[in-house]
Amino acid sequence: MRIATHFFAAASIAAVALFAGSASAQEKIVIGTEGAYPPFNSLESDGTLTGFDVEIARALCDEMKVTCDFVTNDWDGIIPALQSKKFDAIIASMSITPERLEQVDFSKKYYNTPPAIAVPKDSDITEATPEALAGKALGAQGSTTHANYAEKHMAESDLKLYPTADEYKLDIENGRVDAVIDDIVVLSEWVKSDAGACCKVLGALPVDVEINGEGAGIAVRKGETELADRFSAAILAIRENGKYKEINDKYFDFDVYGE
Repeated sequence: MRIATHFFAAASIAAVALFAGSASAQEKIVIGTEGAYPPFNSLESDGTLTGFDVEIARALCDEMKVTCDFVTNDWDGIIPALQSKKFDAIIASMSITPERLEQVDFSKKYYNTPPAIAVPKDSDITEATPEALAGKALGAQGSTTHANYAEKHMAESDLKLYPTADEYKLDIENGRVDAVIDDIVVLSEWVKSDAGACCKVLGALPVDVEINGEGAGIAVRKGETELADRFSAAILAIRENGKYKEINDKYFDFDVYGE
């Protein structure tokens, strides 16, 4: 009886060890996102991350057969956090631009949409042009391609930068800025909501590839091209198997992937 007990105990330990070894073999990738850029990524009051970026990230991880954890990070520090290995990749609507390619490597794009201007519904601004916005207070989220676009193309505007999109939205609602610039999808979804009832999208802006880049991609640390290529392959796979469309159609009534 004593021998049998030892045998079964040893067998149980071996089984647990085998299971643990199998579990630990599952690769884990930590994803960094902002959590403050709806409808692409949002942190709900219960701590749940939602949005297009988040669901695409989960679909890519499933396709790559890896476990993914998420970490939220302020936008203006998200690239330094990647470089310091707080996470392994950024999936946060980050545009692939020449400036950023000096700091990180990217996958292929997973969506591509143009910038746009939104104004209060009773605004006297009638065109999304530099001339119409000259002398006007223009809000944008700092450290973004949209802020860079405004600095280059709306130099006659009084540009006001904010840490998050929520903060510029609050200021235009309260009349502290005359217009705001951001992704057309972000602005369009916002003005459809109760929070954005104050405003309307005036129009899309011409894309400046040097600033707006080639679309939003997944950023990884410089030199980690194998991981970037795996994400690129997974993006292609979910485009082909219908998973991308399933997620896209949950959020948008057009193909956000773009040209």
